[in-house]
Amino acid sequence: MRIAQISPLTEAVPPKLYGGTERVISWLTDELVSLGHDVSLFASGDSTTRARLEPMWPRALRLDGSVRDPNALHMMMIEHVCRRAHEFDILHFHLDYYPFSVMSRQPTPFVTTLHGRLDLPEHQPMFETFSSIPVISISNAQRRPVHHARWVGTVHHGLPHDLLTPQPKTPAYLGFLGRISPEKRVDRAVRIAERCGLPLKVAAKVDRVDADYFNDEIRGLLAQPHVEFIGEISDDQKSEFLSGALALIVPIDWPEPFGLVMIEAMACGTPVIAYNRGSVPEVVEDGVTGFIVEDETSAVAALRNITSLSRTVIRQRFEERFTASRMAKDYLDIYGNVGRLRSASIEPFKPRRVAG
Repeated sequence: MRIAQISPLTEAVPPKLYGGTERVISWLTDELVSLGHDVSLFASGDSTTRARLEPMWPRALRLDGSVRDPNALHMMMIEHVCRRAHEFDILHFHLDYYPFSVMSRQPTPFVTTLHGRLDLPEHQPMFETFSSIPVISISNAQRRPVHHARWVGTVHHGLPHDLLTPQPKTPAYLGFLGRISPEKRVDRAVRIAERCGLPLKVAAKVDRVDADYFNDEIRGLLAQPHVEFIGEISDDQKSEFLSGALALIVPIDWPEPFGLVMIEAMACGTPVIAYNRGSVPEVVEDGVTGFIVEDETSAVAALRNITSLSRTVIRQRFEERFTASRMAKDYLDIYGNVGRLRSASIEPFKPRRVAG
């Protein structure tokens, strides 16, 4: 199958450090190549891939201070892909709703994985307008706000089998991994660790948009004696970090679409303590790979039972449920279904007119 993967230009594929979407695109693309498919990756020029790289801008926009209007470059890329659409059997976009209008006016089958939150009021009229466009969710929970979207499948993320593995470490602290922002609630992790009398290691980035939040509300909390702020870490550092943690704390305060850090922990055999929000019940098996909690009190109670969970079993469940191989095969099934549906259509998908 001739497959085009179209990535955001914000980060390289894979990203140098943080960047969940682009990491998933990298793993999916390379796995599709391993399965024998002819794959082209439309991405920034500093990307590294086993597929054919189609560079749309010399370097990732997060690293390019000369770019002030990233939307212009993404519009350029979508038009470029549209003009070459006839070269492919399927186009797989990872650009949210940006391709919907242009791509609905051409005949090549295409699909979009939606990687972000969908619960904002402005999403409703947008998905009503483009209700015939095939979209993929990364969890069933992600779908809840937009029932009228044309969902053609849910594909949970997956990691390469041996990207992260259990290391011979004695777990001795709680871990927080990912990004510091209001919805990730590292402040809860600090309080949970304090109540348990355990050290907390925070391996997380701070985006520019969250700098004020970090300086005003979080920096002081991370200066406490039981907290160590490590900063952003790479995949090469994650196995050691997660293997040394008694548990990964995921005290989120938003409808998490997936939560990649949870399966990263599982790959290392590390239990997950996560708040019952968004995708968490789909990812964490309560009492097997971690505990699903409602608040700080129940998180503290769960941590008292954390040694009852088998780190060997947690790794086994990762291998059964969250590998890149499984993810790629799920996507291939959807590609085939979307292609058959598109071939049966007399005309391309058309946006729905909304009265206004």
